[in-house]
Order: sequence, then structure tokens, then C-alpha cells
Amino acid sequence: MLDKTEKTAVFIDGSSLYYTAKTLGFEVDYRRLLRYLKSGTRLIRAHYYAAIPETEEYSPLKPLTDWLAYNGYMLVTKTAREFTDQSGRRRLKGNMDVELAVDLLELADKIDHAVIFSGDADLRRAVEAIQRRGVRVTAVSSLRSSPPLIGDDLRRQVDQFVELGDIAAEFTRRQADTPVRPRSNPIRHPADVMPDNDLDD
Repeated sequence: MLDKTEKTAVFIDGSSLYYTAKTLGFEVDYRRLLRYLKSGTRLIRAHYYAAIPETEEYSPLKPLTDWLAYNGYMLVTKTAREFTDQSGRRRLKGNMDVELAVDLLELADKIDHAVIFSGDADLRRAVEAIQRRGVRVTAVSSLRSSPPLIGDDLRRQVDQFVELGDIAAEFTRRQADTPVRPRSNPIRHPADVMPDNDLDD
């Protein structure tokens, strides 16, 4: 997936990566993830996209987003939409497609390779646009769930699809083996934030 000669930018849809890793039974260690990316390529920037609830004084995402912002990630946030699911559980939904697509287009002339941790088919047109400008695009998601967590349109469009489970050992741990982590190095994403993959589009 990575090439040391390529100037690379990484675009992580936080809820999508969290949900995909959870589905596969992993938990992401973001320190190890950044180390993995830096070791394999000329990393220009690593974006992390998160939708954060506006109504709460303290968000469960805050320890993670604070840590990411101070440890090498460019944090992109917006207000999440709150709703109640059929079981009465409060959920948050925040689609970060537009923000991610804008950053893809803005960086296209400065990079050789874009790595997208998302399976959202709505990103296909943005991917196609930067490919026309000579950027190689890799999508990291999963086909091992039912239904798959990457849309067919996006998988067909990108230059390379990487199954998250195939590279997980580089930056994830089995949840059953995970000790309690100090708040200064958070790695968990709140379970009530759902990805919006629009897989059927």
C-alpha cells in the first residue's frame, strides 16, 4: 500500500475506521498507526475527521481528539446530529464526506498518493477528480463484514483497495487483550457514533 518515494496524505473518517475495526474485532492504536504511516511513506499530512455533539459540555470524543491534535494529526471536526434509534438509544450521526472531499481536492497538487480510511461511496467523484490530476488513491476498509463496509462504486474507482484486517497487526490490538489505557494516550472512539457510508449509492 505504501511507497517511500511517494508524497502521501492520509484521510481518516474517524467513525468509519472505528466501526470497521470494531466489526473486525480490533481497536486502533493511533500512535502506532501514525508510526506505521510514517515508516512506509513520505507522509505530508494525516487528517482525522470527527463529528462532535454540540449539546454536551463534555464529549466522550474529546480525550481522543485532543490527543490526536497534539500528536501529529490534523483534526477536522463539525457538529454531529443527535437522534434516537428504534431501541430508544441515543445516537450521533455526522457525515464528514464534504470536509474530506474538499481536503482531497486542495492537496491533490501537492501529493502523489492519497490513502482514505473510509468506505463511503459518496467519495467516488472526489477520488476520480484527483486521479485525473495524477494522484494514486488507496481506500482502506473491509469486505469481510456483512454487508461489506466499502461501497462498490468507491472500490472500483480507487487504484487500490486494502482490507483493513490484512494490515491491522501494524496498528491494532484485539479488544480482548486491551488493557486500560491512560487518558493521555486515548485510543477509543465512542460506540454511539455511527458511520454514514451510503454504501448503496
